[in-house]
Amino acid sequence: MDHKTPETILATDVGSTTTKALLIEKRDGHYRLTFRGEMPTTVEAPWENVMIGVRKAIRRLEELSGRRLLTPEGRLLRPRKGKDGVDYYVSTSSAGGGLQMMVAGLVSTVSASSAHRAALGAGSVVLDVIAVDDGRSTSEQITRITELRPDIILMSGGVDGGSVTHLAAIAETIVQASPQPRFGATYKLPLVYAGNRDAVDLVEAIAGATLDVHVVENLRPRHDVENLGPAREAIHDLFMNHVMAQAPGYAELMEWVDVTIMPTPGAVGRIIMVMAERYRTNIIGVDIGGATTDVFSNFDGTFTRTVSANLGMSYSICNVLEEAGIANILRWIPFEVDGHAFSDWVANKMVRPTTLPQTLSCLVLEQALAREALRLSFQHHKSLARKVEKEEVAAGWRTQQKIFKSAGEEVIDLKRIGMLVGSGGVLSHAPRRSQAALMLLDAFQPEGVTQLAVDSIFMMPHLGVLSTAYPEIAAEVFDLDCLVRLGTCIAPVGRGREGQLVATVRLHLPDGRTEEARVTFGELVRLPLDAGQTARAEILPAGGFDVGAGRGRPLVTELSGGLVGVIVDARGRPIELPGDDRKRRLKLLEWMQRLDAYPTEALQRFVQDSPLRGKGGGLR
Repeated sequence: MDHKTPETILATDVGSTTTKALLIEKRDGHYRLTFRGEMPTTVEAPWENVMIGVRKAIRRLEELSGRRLLTPEGRLLRPRKGKDGVDYYVSTSSAGGGLQMMVAGLVSTVSASSAHRAALGAGSVVLDVIAVDDGRSTSEQITRITELRPDIILMSGGVDGGSVTHLAAIAETIVQASPQPRFGATYKLPLVYAGNRDAVDLVEAIAGATLDVHVVENLRPRHDVENLGPAREAIHDLFMNHVMAQAPGYAELMEWVDVTIMPTPGAVGRIIMVMAERYRTNIIGVDIGGATTDVFSNFDGTFTRTVSANLGMSYSICNVLEEAGIANILRWIPFEVDGHAFSDWVANKMVRPTTLPQTLSCLVLEQALAREALRLSFQHHKSLARKVEKEEVAAGWRTQQKIFKSAGEEVIDLKRIGMLVGSGGVLSHAPRRSQAALMLLDAFQPEGVTQLAVDSIFMMPHLGVLSTAYPEIAAEVFDLDCLVRLGTCIAPVGRGREGQLVATVRLHLPDGRTEEARVTFGELVRLPLDAGQTARAEILPAGGFDVGAGRGRPLVTELSGGLVGVIVDARGRPIELPGDDRKRRLKLLEWMQRLDAYPTEALQRFVQDSPLRGKGGGLR
């Protein structure tokens, strides 16, 4: 690294509820996280100035580190002098609800779908997708657009050289709706046009007087090509340099930073891409929050991000109950639960979104809900992470609609996931790391050999924006301080019956010992392998079971250890729980005990004494 490379880096993430500040320093030749502080975000009344929360979070770092980072007047001390001040400052933001967009296209399964992926990849929450074939009348579309208050509109449609008639109609619909931005009364709402280049003059003529039109390369210049990069970059630039400049306090924050502020989800996606390239593997990451669950994947170089905007662990927890259904949630709970009492408990959690579980039974209930929020979000992600279908299509959107009625094949192959990374309070702050591992296994059900990890303290946004300037520093901190390696899961795929031999696993440990396990169908088996260690594994699946080399074929590979170790998951895919309630509870208890997920005595008491029966005692 050259002499200009910073040695002290300040990074902040201005979240919707808290502003988190990190101090990263070079010590003994390595970049490490040294201090972390957080304070409430101050974007809303009565403060209405995001910089109040930013300064308070940095002041907290000053208290913890014993050094000055701000001047008495509240300016950032830069460049660093001795131990005071910093060399470099970066920030992300999702305050005020983050980046909110509306997408418009011609055909729901073609141009509108590509625009949807471009908007999600830029780190936005997509409020709605308007398309010619979405089943709504023009007046209904106008009403819907008027109701929305997006930060940016993304419009796409048509291959280069195709018809422009329907694009003109979409532009007219948007103009008639007269959408208003969230910030700035006199601010012209940006419209990013990424469609047929032959319609550029027409779209500018129709929308230029009322909207701030920005033209970028076509998302779908040909039917077999998807070009999302230029639109994502334009959205990112507009959001931070134009939209957020209208929000209270952001103008000053933008003066402070050394690189452009990134939307928090976009920064998380960025570090996922960097690490997929660094590890040379396919990565899936998930961030489960209070209101939304974001899923990211980088699979064979194809990056996809999806937002389940109605699935979260506090503000949206009732939506999890509604979408998953109470039966799907209660199947993960090893004690008797009254459905009405459980629904009341969930409603109380939504009303008091910042409360944390105070008893073991409440923790088990919350983690059961998390499994279903994660499962549903991953299903949504897989449905959108698809390859672009290559077809010769005649001109005209109606012909496109007919040929593209079925989407391309899914990108995600569960057998080829190299690493699964979880983030968000319910995963990162689980009292035992084995609880996080069990939630990830139950929700995602990876196949073959997969590394499991969690983000220690939600550092991925900070490292994502840092990676735009210093990818090596970001990657080093990610490895050393951000990523908590839980271990590796071996999941043979196949159908079996209880007690049937599924696989024999031999681990040749670093100290020369060999651990061997004969695993039968329906079992979870844990083998010791500490974090930082690797072991050569011989996996011998029984006939009919596949661990990645083919049915019945052995696999020899290097496995990474972690805080949980190596988990052999022989529960089948999909996981099938016993239909009998008593057998189901005993099986859940067995799995929890195998991973030492909860205190054993407390789990045994669950069998005799259900904490939520709905008989007047309430929830203990």
